[in-house]
Amino acid sequence: MKTLIMAHKVIWTVFFICLILLLFPVGCAPTKESSLGFRIPEGSVEMGKQAFVNLDCIRCHSIAGVTDIDVPVIDRDINIVLGGETTRVKTYGQLVTSVIYPSHIIRPQYRADFVDRDGNSEMPDFTEEMTVKQMIDLVTFLETTYEVKPPPSAYDMAYGEM
Repeated sequence: MKTLIMAHKVIWTVFFICLILLLFPVGCAPTKESSLGFRIPEGSVEMGKQAFVNLDCIRCHSIAGVTDIDVPVIDRDINIVLGGETTRVKTYGQLVTSVIYPSHIIRPQYRADFVDRDGNSEMPDFTEEMTVKQMIDLVTFLETTYEVKPPPSAYDMAYGEM
C-alpha cells in the first residue's frame, strides 16, 4: 500500500512538472511590443550631431557637456537638457521611442508648459521628415551623452561618501 501511495505521488509530481514545462514557453512568448528580433545597424556619432542640428532639435534642446556642436547662438524659449548624469540607463529603444513618439512619457516638470490640450508633446512629428539613417545616427549620438551614476546609498547619505 505504501508503494502504491508513493507511486501515486511520483506520478502527480511528474505530471505537474510536465504541465509547468509545457506552459512555461507559452507564458514567455514575446508580445507584439517585444523588441525581440529588433536590430538596428550602427550609427555615427558625428552624423548624429549633424542630424541634431539639421532637424532643428537645437531649437528646444541642449546637450549636457556637449560644446562642439557648430550652431549659431540662439535664444531658446524652451531648453530641455538631454544627456548628462542619470541614475538609470537610457536604452537604445527608449531613446528611439522618445524621438519618434515623445508623448509616451513627458516628465511632470514639463507637462504644464510643453503639452497641448490633449496631453501630447509639442515636439514636432519627425516620422515623415526624418530618415531612418538620421534617426539611427541621432540616437547613437544621444546614447553617448548620458553618464549613469548610481544614486547615493543610504550609508553615503548618512555618513558621506568614502
